[in-house]
Amino acid sequence: MASTPIGRIDKLAGNDTYIAGSNPDIAILLIHDLLGWKFTNTRLLADHYARDVGATVYVPDFFGGEALPFKPITSGRWHEVDVPSFMKKNTREIREPEIFTCALALRNTYKKLGAVGFCYGGWAVFRLGAKEHQPPLVDCISAGHPTFLTKQDIDEVAVPVQILAPEIDPAFTQELKSYAFERIQKLGVGVPFVYRHFPGVEHPCFIRGGEGGEGEREALVRGKGTVVGWMREFLCGA
Repeated sequence: MASTPIGRIDKLAGNDTYIAGSNPDIAILLIHDLLGWKFTNTRLLADHYARDVGATVYVPDFFGGEALPFKPITSGRWHEVDVPSFMKKNTREIREPEIFTCALALRNTYKKLGAVGFCYGGWAVFRLGAKEHQPPLVDCISAGHPTFLTKQDIDEVAVPVQILAPEIDPAFTQELKSYAFERIQKLGVGVPFVYRHFPGVEHPCFIRGGEGGEGEREALVRGKGTVVGWMREFLCGA
């Protein structure tokens, strides 16, 4: 991927937001991982989605202006980061309402809306695609190495869902992977489902994309293409 994001900064439902693309009919809400909305690779993915899908892509800040340090996380030095204290301020219960509000603002503006989430954003896109939203908030979702995902989230998804699953993932456990794979297939004809297994790579591969060892860069690139294809299928009809 290129090294410099080319999008712009604006507001979405009061949240500072990185925006790429200018399609007036098709939008994608990209929900960031623990690295937050300013992480370069996240913004570069938004740029690629905007170009390759032909969409306007929004990456709001869902951490209230705060951020964890990039380098210790991308290098796997989690002992240097106080994640528990950070997460107390960014629980599902705290952040879900504003995530829903941002999605609703886009739903009311665009004809088609997809949602993509990595790590922290994984549970959120499942919630956006839940059956409780009538009419649906989003037309399709893609979740990469989801964190904080529950079996109830999986049970209640009601829109086309794609899962990108690294082989090594303490957050998206083997039990949860198996549950999702079996359960979503039984939800009915209205829920198309694709599960992509990425062997040999670990949890943050689709965002970190390089520092985690052999195969990680390739996983980021393959993951990007997989998401693009899914979004084109359900947002563009091609």
